[in-house]
Amino acid sequence: QLQLEESGGGLVQPGGSLRLSCTASGFTLDWRPMGWWRQAPGKEREGVACISSVDGNIYYSDSVKGRFTIARDNAKNTVYLQMNSLKPEDTAVYYCAAHGTPGATMRGCYYDGMDYWGKGTVVTVSS
Repeated sequence: QLQLEESGGGLVQPGGSLRLSCTASGFTLDWRPMGWWRQAPGKEREGVACISSVDGNIYYSDSVKGRFTIARDNAKNTVYLQMNSLKPEDTAVYYCAAHGTPGATMRGCYYDGMDYWGKGTVVTVSS
């Protein structure tokens, strides 16, 4: 069964840090564009960090640029999202997604081709 599983969410105070992990089972993440999306209550899902495959392009939304870092560890079949200097407005359900085509490239966070999605992990930033 092909699936993605996120972990690492939780409650953190403003200014704190969390690292989210997304691990694949049933398929490999090598050479696939990957990304992290989030959805806050009452808001649309937005792409916050995406990493391409063979060309290494990385994209961050303006709201997280300079605070979040996406990275992949192909040996562990895992993608990470390091989140620093967290703000209350970062509170959301965070989802990871993988492109369905190995070798595809991506120059932003786009839904097209993102065939695999995890169930999400909740991040709450509050004092």
